Amino acid sequence: MADAPRMPIESGVPEMEPFLHPVLKKNYGAWAWHDRPRPGVLRHVAKSGDQIWTVRAGTQRQMDVYTIRKLADIADEFAEGHVRFTIRSNIEFMVSEESKVQPLIEKLNAEGFPVGGTGPSVSMISHTQGWLHCDIPGTDASGAVKALMDELYEEFVNEEMPNRVHMTTSCCQINCGGQGDIAINIQHTKPPKIDHNQVANVCERPSVVARCPVAAIRPAMVNGKPSLEVDEKKCICCGACFPPCPPMQINDPEHSKFAIWVGGKNSNARSKPSFHKLVAAGIPNNPPRWPEVSEIVKKILRTYKEDAKDYERIGEWAERIGWPRFFEKTGLPFTKYHIDNWRGGRANLNASTHIRF
Repeated sequence: MADAPRMPIESGVPEMEPFLHPVLKKNYGAWAWHDRPRPGVLRHVAKSGDQIWTVRAGTQRQMDVYTIRKLADIADEFAEGHVRFTIRSNIEFMVSEESKVQPLIEKLNAEGFPVGGTGPSVSMISHTQGWLHCDIPGTDASGAVKALMDELYEEFVNEEMPNRVHMTTSCCQINCGGQGDIAINIQHTKPPKIDHNQVANVCERPSVVARCPVAAIRPAMVNGKPSLEVDEKKCICCGACFPPCPPMQINDPEHSKFAIWVGGKNSNARSKPSFHKLVAAGIPNNPPRWPEVSEIVKKILRTYKEDAKDYERIGEWAERIGWPRFFEKTGLPFTKYHIDNWRGGRANLNASTHIRF
């Protein structure tokens, strides 16, 4: 008889300690040093002399149960039964003997899970749910990530960048993907088209009005039926009105476009945290491979790889050479829409532990 399933813990995620590898548990907080013997492999040495090797592999993030079972089987057979997922959806296998590292790498590569993503490489792209789960997407973030990582395979399995490159993809302008060295987001460029015949039957109008972040939606009577109207001068085309009211259709094959942003950073290492800045917009939303997006991203990465100094992140490199030179070197067109002149910019620049003004 199968064991009873573990019941959910209502107070949050389970404690991690029972799931730690025994070597990690024994030496928790008592590590002497670590290094990277090769891309995708980390070695940690404890003060006690114990050693543990971590092998990091890329996954497709949106995984079916068969893939998860395959990864678990690899952990049981080639590792020591312990795995963990990183915040960027890589999987890490931990082993306490160096002799187990190479067979594990060979098995992962044979099963289609590339080993890499450590050090100065292009890490796996963190992204939002896209069409699979989200109720507001203008494109499929997971598909764009798959297409782009196919193009950047060599940069994932090798450590040839000046510094690590964190990339994010978001399927709308709300940007759940977060800040990144390179961020790829979708932008709606036209206000929603309203099917007034359906609004009264489908939408709870007060909820839709409340959902708009810029108060651009208000109740209206259209053709004798209760409906909604949009003040297009206020509308920022974010798409937040679509989930509570599908008749307010904002996705458009012609007017929903990709935009690429550069220079986002969360850490305080070497320089202050920063928001990414717009460098390209109006890129076609062209599934299933999004070639236009991939070409611009690869152009930025090539230029960064050739021109940046060691340890410079992409945003630090752009700040050093100046944004005008960034556009010259990458060959991207500069327009008035790239000027960061919004009134809240000063507050953003002060969000740091560094010099304040």
